[in-house]
Amino acid sequence: MKKIAVFGDPRMALEALSRFDKETSTVIYAAQNRHDAEFIADQGFASEVIDFRDDSALHALGIGVDIDYLFCFFAADSDNVFLTLSARALDENLNIIATIDAPDSAEKLLAAGASKIIDPYEISGRKTYEILTKPEITHILDQTVHRRHNLNIAEIEIPEGSWLENRKTSALKLNERHNLILLGVVDKEIGEQLHFAVGDKEHMLNAGDVLVVMGPAREIKAFKECLDDSG
Repeated sequence: MKKIAVFGDPRMALEALSRFDKETSTVIYAAQNRHDAEFIADQGFASEVIDFRDDSALHALGIGVDIDYLFCFFAADSDNVFLTLSARALDENLNIIATIDAPDSAEKLLAAGASKIIDPYEISGRKTYEILTKPEITHILDQTVHRRHNLNIAEIEIPEGSWLENRKTSALKLNERHNLILLGVVDKEIGEQLHFAVGDKEHMLNAGDVLVVMGPAREIKAFKECLDDSG
């Protein structure tokens, strides 16, 4: 069971909290004030008021103890950098995901110890590009995202001996074969950066690479189970 802590903007936090798989993770929202804590609690999620500038409060929450993932969703990049620095000092192995407002803040966050950076403007731009240039993507979204509420996003690591090894991302056709949408790939030969499926170059898959997919939980589970088959 993964333990996840979410800080920052309550609206963005709620979007993330509502998408975590309750069967495999426990989540808590660390609010800056009582109003935000009550807002999240009213939606059915655990929350408490935490001073993110107090290392003892972070430790009491579980950072450096048993928290596996930390999401930094503050509107101010400086707050995300501060929390990332503090959390990384408490746990060198913690997975830290942070959003940025200004593009030049990405390097600061990575230097502070962030594991992954989320640029909302880049994502929005890529989604716009998908819709304008990929009509099949629009169809997929109409048939899945707009008609379902049970979608999840998952990171799936390709195991040794998988039938996916030495295949190109263009050959996956996850929508046709598994009712899933490929959002991106972490190509370990290049680094830890997520390369989006639309707009980026072709990738040859290897064991250890990570596929970021979206779809129903049961389809994600079925796809994971078939990865070590011969294909």
